[in-house]
Amino acid sequence: MPEYKILGLGILSWMIFLPILGMVITLLIPKSMTKSIKYISVFFTFLLVVLSVVLYINYDAAKAGINSFETLQFVERVSWIDVNLFGGIHIEYFVGLDGISITMIFLTAIVSFMGAIASFSVTKNEKGYYALYLFLVTGMLGVFCALDLFLFFIFWEVMLLPMYFLIGIWGGPRREYAAIKFFLYTLFGSVFILITIIALYFSSVDPQTKMHTFNLISLVKQSGSLLGGVGSNIRLLAFAALFIGFAIKVPVFPFHTWLPDAHVEAPTAISVILAGVLLKMGTYGILRISYPLFPDATMYFMYPMAILGMINIIYGALCAMAQTDFKKLIAYSSVSHMGYVLLGMASNTSIGINGAIFQMFNHGTITAVLFLMVGVIYDRAHTRGLNEFGGIANKMPKYFSVVIIAFFAALGLPGLSGFISEAFVFLGSFSNPVIRVIAIISTLGIVLNAAYLLWTLQRVFFGSLPEKWNSITDINGRELLSAVPLVIIIIFLGIYPSPFLHLISSSVNLLVNIVTGAGGMVIGN
Repeated sequence: MPEYKILGLGILSWMIFLPILGMVITLLIPKSMTKSIKYISVFFTFLLVVLSVVLYINYDAAKAGINSFETLQFVERVSWIDVNLFGGIHIEYFVGLDGISITMIFLTAIVSFMGAIASFSVTKNEKGYYALYLFLVTGMLGVFCALDLFLFFIFWEVMLLPMYFLIGIWGGPRREYAAIKFFLYTLFGSVFILITIIALYFSSVDPQTKMHTFNLISLVKQSGSLLGGVGSNIRLLAFAALFIGFAIKVPVFPFHTWLPDAHVEAPTAISVILAGVLLKMGTYGILRISYPLFPDATMYFMYPMAILGMINIIYGALCAMAQTDFKKLIAYSSVSHMGYVLLGMASNTSIGINGAIFQMFNHGTITAVLFLMVGVIYDRAHTRGLNEFGGIANKMPKYFSVVIIAFFAALGLPGLSGFISEAFVFLGSFSNPVIRVIAIISTLGIVLNAAYLLWTLQRVFFGSLPEKWNSITDINGRELLSAVPLVIIIIFLGIYPSPFLHLISSSVNLLVNIVTGAGGMVIGN
């Protein structure tokens, strides 16, 4: 594979650190130049979209994972920390992509760009806001590229601080409470992740350096001997610890309570980032680290994971149905839709995990549009109360058109992207006899999702228009620009999902082979 270097730096490093460059430029500009600050953020996030397209064009999906887990692309590997402590510590700046991570990179780039455009509504301390926003983007991109566990954890934690301040300073009336709750939950999960990473480090020996290692590829190659070997109780505990750390981010019931508060209080663009990208970091972490390192534990916990996915699907939908706040309804719908991801992952079949990853991407685009639309109506009406509207479809026809596409995609209407991913999740779950009953019960979520989304459409857009909204204006050009590209993706992937599925299938097949082979149980896929 070509190295794709620009000025001596690999394309992945450019993607990861371009937002930092934008942040530095933003901090150097006088705070009175608010337009320049906003356009800089948009420019640098647009460059991320351009680079992600370059990655997609040059990515060879046919080679991904055919020979071994090490078959990665756009790899950059440099010795970073090398000291003579504890028998020698060797940490690398090691980044690269496979079919799973490239999809998350593209999702992060497009959602970050749309979020930067949506951030134009921020009017308080724009300089600090955009600097933190760009710093947050670097943390997210780094998580999806890192192949050294130490580096992965650093990027995982880098994301935490800017998100805390973006909610705590620019959020709603209860922003401090929501920010602290988000911080504490995430930090609590990070402790479990860090302890497991350290345990893996001291349990491993790289065959080349003869030292302990954080290198994920090296750890996967020796996964069967880590932490007492396949089937040991220590490995089960390690998998459970990682799962808790990642599940908080998803969020999986009962670790979900931080999410509605964070969404309700966060600014619109930060809700978009939170739902569109940050939730995916949890499921990505499970697929990237937990599955290949602990395939035996993955098979052991298959049934409990499926149950948690079912609870998320049904419980999240029921909670969404009970909401009268538009933003909180979308937040609980995220809990429900991420349950589909967990169910597909628990199937341990190629079609189920393909559906889970596709659902991660689709949920990111669909929910991003929904939160953008909530922001549009709130900027005009200064309320998110579902029962305070009615009949605004005639007053805001363009806005209604965007919302109804996103709603129908969220409820899984055929022809839109949400249908394909949910169908694949259920196909994979049904093909696994161990969790078939759970999959059947989980289909109740389809009905519940349709119920609360259609009821919301009825309350907000149909009926008689209250007099106080007679002067309400339709969505403007900037707001359309932030949503229409996502709507196009939703429609395109609903009609023609093959490019996405072709991108991830080889990597998913390899992952399933690792899990079912070392797990001692092969399930037809």
